[in-house]
Amino acid sequence: MAGTPLKPGETAMPAAPKVSIAPEKLAEIQQDYQKEAASIWLDVLSGRAPLKDRRFADPAWQKNPWATYTAAMYLLNARTLMRMAEAIEGDEKTRNRIRFAVEQWVAAAAPTNFFALNVEAQQKALQTQGVSIAKGLQNLLEDLRRGHISMTDESLFEVGRNVATTEGAVVYENELFQLIEYKPLTPTVHERPFLLIPPCINKYYILDLQPDNSLIRYAVSQGHRTFVISWRNPDESLANKTWDDYIEDAAIRAISVVQDITQSPQINTLGFCVGGTILATALGVLAARGDDTVASATFLTTLIDFTETGVLDVFIDEAFVRYREAQLGHGGLLKGQELATTFSFLRPNDLVWNYVVGNYLKGETPPPFDLLYWNADSTNLPGPFYAWYLRNTYLENNLVKPGKLTVCGEKLDLRKVRQPVYIYGSREDHIVPIGGAYASTQVLRGKKRFVMGASGHIAGVINPPTANKRSHWTREDGKFPSTVEEWIAGATEHPGSWWPDWARWLAAHAGGSIPAPKTYGRGRKYRAIEPAPGRYVKAKA
Repeated sequence: MAGTPLKPGETAMPAAPKVSIAPEKLAEIQQDYQKEAASIWLDVLSGRAPLKDRRFADPAWQKNPWATYTAAMYLLNARTLMRMAEAIEGDEKTRNRIRFAVEQWVAAAAPTNFFALNVEAQQKALQTQGVSIAKGLQNLLEDLRRGHISMTDESLFEVGRNVATTEGAVVYENELFQLIEYKPLTPTVHERPFLLIPPCINKYYILDLQPDNSLIRYAVSQGHRTFVISWRNPDESLANKTWDDYIEDAAIRAISVVQDITQSPQINTLGFCVGGTILATALGVLAARGDDTVASATFLTTLIDFTETGVLDVFIDEAFVRYREAQLGHGGLLKGQELATTFSFLRPNDLVWNYVVGNYLKGETPPPFDLLYWNADSTNLPGPFYAWYLRNTYLENNLVKPGKLTVCGEKLDLRKVRQPVYIYGSREDHIVPIGGAYASTQVLRGKKRFVMGASGHIAGVINPPTANKRSHWTREDGKFPSTVEEWIAGATEHPGSWWPDWARWLAAHAGGSIPAPKTYGRGRKYRAIEPAPGRYVKAKA
């Protein structure tokens, strides 16, 4: 029966999709290919064959006619394959899968990725008398030891030393998370404390990389008594933890502890990516219980309605979810490296092959970059948690179906979540498409503010005002039409970061001012356990 998980060892064989290309379209593509191929040959012979691709920007590709021809023909083949993928006639999901597969093959087949074809790498080997080859082999062996491709010089970073450095202390912990409280930077703080829930598929310090790009430090500097969940990196002892465990014993528990420590009737909250989905679920459970502890919620690049999930949709169907349920639904760990590899191959040229070429073929050490260090610091997930998440969000979109799900013993109905919400989406996000982020405005019934930022999933969020980069868009008429395209049509662009807009919104929901606390936690019950960033964030997958 559809929707029924398989028993361990069972497999599901989907019917082969029917696809085709119209004969006239195929003929047109073939004719164009032959014409362009002939033109490339003549251009190479005459010395005027432009290579409009940054992978071939080095002059070495233009100086060698054979290299020029190889690169130009590769680009033609890539364009032709993509045209064929676009011309496929079939259902939308199948077409997306074919397009994704072709993109992966095209990225992998680039002549830059092979030493025998990469004239730039060959030239460097000659110039360094083979040192670049030796260094490339050394880099390869180091990465094999680490279990991932290095995207930055990881030796230059250490959690707690030069990333995750905002001063604070762990004031509570259980088997799922540590709760960090940060030292105030202002003489007074807002009455309502502020809790951040980061994604559990990554480590929290994406919100606290360096002092000048730390959203956590920014919140503290705005006078908020700030707390953050630092998720434990699961090992076998957590291999049976479920979505319910993460809602009840982590999100709701953290909300309760923050309220208990601060003695505030209400608190403000923020959820980022999967942390936002966890927060929305927790708010649904609290609403069912008549609990109004949370005064407001901020959702950053969060999916609540999973109708529009972007490129990740190519992986998800009934057969895949059943396979994962059979593999992990009864216990086990989804390894962090598998997650990291999946996300990297969503942008293969930027996050995979670029580093294969630089690290191994050219023997280069990638430059230091805090964000890419964090990106490589992967986390595991409990199998039952992951299997539940796959089926009930990406596959069946059950979170937005009133009464469909029972979570922590409560029937979930997100229409009952009435808190004011600030919803942020990034315009070029390939993990949470802007339409998917905007869809939350159609689900949540409280007073809303939606803001769109430029750039992608991480760079759009981590955009401090001091950088004076990128734009953001707002709409002040209070209207939330059914699609993001309609919303954008009535929006106004503003230069720079969206953070100040959010800070003004959050301050309006944070109450008056009270003296900043002099110590962490409260009394003997919530004493400082250890300095921030704590032990949990330092555990490797």
